Amino acid sequence: MEQSSLFEIPMSEPLASRMRPRTLEEFVGQEHLIGKDKILRKMIESDHISSMIFWGPPGVGKTTLARIIAKSTQSEFITFSAVTSGIKEIKKVMEEADSNKKLGIQTIVFVDEIHRFNKAQQDAFLPFVEKGSIVLIGATTENPSFEVNNALLSRCRVFVLKELSSDAILELLKRALHDERGFGKEKITIADEHLEIIASFANGDARAALSTLDMLVINSTSSEDGTIEISKETIEECLTKKTFLYDKNGEEHYNIISALHKSMRNSDPDAAVYWLSRMLESGEDPLYIARRITRFAAEDIGLADTNALNVAVNVYQACHFIGMPECNVHLTEAVIYLSLAPKSNACDVAYQRASSDAKKMLAEPVPLVIRNAPTKLMKELHYGKGYQYAHDSIDKLTTMECLPSSLRGKVYYQPTTQGNETRFKERLEQIKRWKAIHRQQAKQSENSEKGKE
Repeated sequence: MEQSSLFEIPMSEPLASRMRPRTLEEFVGQEHLIGKDKILRKMIESDHISSMIFWGPPGVGKTTLARIIAKSTQSEFITFSAVTSGIKEIKKVMEEADSNKKLGIQTIVFVDEIHRFNKAQQDAFLPFVEKGSIVLIGATTENPSFEVNNALLSRCRVFVLKELSSDAILELLKRALHDERGFGKEKITIADEHLEIIASFANGDARAALSTLDMLVINSTSSEDGTIEISKETIEECLTKKTFLYDKNGEEHYNIISALHKSMRNSDPDAAVYWLSRMLESGEDPLYIARRITRFAAEDIGLADTNALNVAVNVYQACHFIGMPECNVHLTEAVIYLSLAPKSNACDVAYQRASSDAKKMLAEPVPLVIRNAPTKLMKELHYGKGYQYAHDSIDKLTTMECLPSSLRGKVYYQPTTQGNETRFKERLEQIKRWKAIHRQQAKQSENSEKGKE
């Protein structure tokens, strides 16, 4: 937990911290929330703050808005960190907030990266939010539907913050060059087109753009009169260096998660563990990695090893319960297991084939035989007529057709001979032989009956 330090921004701070907007007038972007007559602006200006969650990518103003609220409100303002705040400490502060409420003092609690708080930590806030002892403001880069407890989420209004436009970031860069909190006291020259390159490279992240400008100023040389000239060569050099760093929302983020996937797919546990460690040591959210691993278990292993998905889901739960750094070993266990597991993409291929048909044939009617008939009218229209209940059969199989007539005979799932999928392949072939034989017998029987007529 931190108090008061929320506003301490000494000149030794990075440029992005020094240039953080202090008022709504200085804030850039998010017009859909804080533009004239927009709801969040009204809430802040009228000091009628209710519990809320700010959801959006990094560098778009979530923490800044919380700071602006802190400066404009008459409430006690407290910040929490998922890394340093235990349940005992949270409850202690909540009890103090409860006491303050009785004295007519409102407490606003800001929880940055609320998705990193485990269930127990989030639950500690819930009763105090419910009875109005605190107003909770959470910030998250992850979908709150998945990362915030439903009970807590239902008591908060979610505001979605968008990536900043290049024009908005360009405005912030120019402000940093002229404002005394930035480089206003320095003589810096940089072409507008070069500022536009920085704005575009930031990919909607104001913090990344300002950090890049900071780095450029540091790495540029001064002329005799003290002017710092930022050249195109310096920009290219710095941006090239930056691409080798791990940026959780930049291109390298996707390059490295791709490297992890492809290493596991190639059954290379050493490479997989290396790329995993690159992400974790650079501050990647372990839950993001766990989600991607869970996808891999179904997409690239599937029925070849049905335990792979269990391992992935269990590791996700472990990461959620204990977080970093302890959960690094759980993720390592998962990527090694998935690397060594037999591989099959038959499930993914089956879906892609079916999806292709579904998109082209969205209006195909459900066969009458497998429709429910809960009303008399539906029965009169032959809904469910001729339905065969598989459990009534000795073999638990029927000859009933379940695909639309236009898709009869289509094959989507084609099992491989990898790992456990061999068993599924054998079973599927057995089912198809049974159905072919019994359909032929049924056809012969039908023809025989017609012959008697």
